[in-house]
Amino acid sequence: MVKAAKNIMVILSSPSGVGKTTITKKIQQKYTSFKISVSHTTRSARSNEIEGVDYHFVSREEFEKLIKEKKFYEYAKIFDNYYGTSKKNVDENIKENDIIFDIDWQGTKQLAAHKNLNLLKIYLITDNKEELKKRLKKRNQNTEEEINMRFKSFDEDVKHWNDYDYIIINKNLETCFRQIEEIIENNKKDSLYPFT
Repeated sequence: MVKAAKNIMVILSSPSGVGKTTITKKIQQKYTSFKISVSHTTRSARSNEIEGVDYHFVSREEFEKLIKEKKFYEYAKIFDNYYGTSKKNVDENIKENDIIFDIDWQGTKQLAAHKNLNLLKIYLITDNKEELKKRLKKRNQNTEEEINMRFKSFDEDVKHWNDYDYIIINKNLETCFRQIEEIIENNKKDSLYPFT
């Protein structure tokens, strides 16, 4: 179990298509102190995804074995696939780095139950559901059925906004990114270990 750490863990959550993965990557690119928490998943890799960088791709049997062995801080079944955060990866990374998590509300709830984790929880939302559907179609990574499933889950997702420390409406990616930077810097500035 990780002890109270000098570094912070930032959670970014949102309904599908709102931009959390893009912003997660922008934070890691700008700040050397941040490492993205790479989740395990049972879903198939997309053509542009790399094992160990985007996800750790594992079989359902292997994932369920890790659940039984209590190897995850959090896990959830989303659209018939498992996703989970490895305790070992987090505990090793937090010693030297800040960590950013790209996870949903289910994962956030489970992580927040571990009181020893120094969490900063940020929720991204769109003010336009129709624009969200257009984005999901435009990124061309999902079938029509998957897009409809993701779109339908929107209303369930947004019910959990009050589990987060900050809510940001993502109307413009750069503006949204600057708001998140400011939140992170304000949470780090009083620390003896500001991020670089």
